[in-house]
Amino acid sequence: MSKNLIITLCLLVVAALGIGLLVYLDGDDEATTAQGAARPTAPGDGPEEQPTAPADVLVRENSRYLDQVEDAQVTVVEFLDFECEACRAQYPVMERLREDYDGRINMVIRYFPLPGHLNSGPSAAAVEAAARQDALDEMYQRMFETQGEWGESREDQSEVFVGFAEDLGLDMDEFVETMESEETEARVQADFDDGLLLGVQGTPTIFVNGRPAPSMPSHEVLSAMIDSELE
Repeated sequence: MSKNLIITLCLLVVAALGIGLLVYLDGDDEATTAQGAARPTAPGDGPEEQPTAPADVLVRENSRYLDQVEDAQVTVVEFLDFECEACRAQYPVMERLREDYDGRINMVIRYFPLPGHLNSGPSAAAVEAAARQDALDEMYQRMFETQGEWGESREDQSEVFVGFAEDLGLDMDEFVETMESEETEARVQADFDDGLLLGVQGTPTIFVNGRPAPSMPSHEVLSAMIDSELE
């Protein structure tokens, strides 16, 4: 075998390995999106260049407000999954926004339980049941603060959520009945269906006055979007 032929074969092997690596990385990125991370905004397709989501779908009459301000100029809506690790990572950013813009903006959460998470539906139902007893904020915070203890479990963690309700001093009979009711299941599903209508592909997905934020937006990015609406 000639020296030139050996060199040529080596180059072909290196090229094949490089192509294989690119295919693997691309497949890994797609898997991440499918598991719940919102697909990143494409270059040149920033929030200000995307169509505004219809307000009547984005926020319904029965949507849950963490903060509601009369005549607020800005409404921030987050589609979330309480079992989603990306949502847990976004949680401190959202809490900081609530503190920074307290009394100035609305903050709304919409349930978007991902099919791959066994306890995403039950946790959303528990938060909704708590909201019926005016404990939305407390249960919302408890879910994210304890996610590491029950998240990614392959067993139903509803009893854990019942324990949270007990800690919060809720009426337990009412809580359990509401959490397990078909009405609550339909309520959570309605949020999910609205998310699909709006093109939500994963969680967290955040809108500022109907404009979609980039994937996993920082405090600075969201503040800039909010400030531009307040001007």
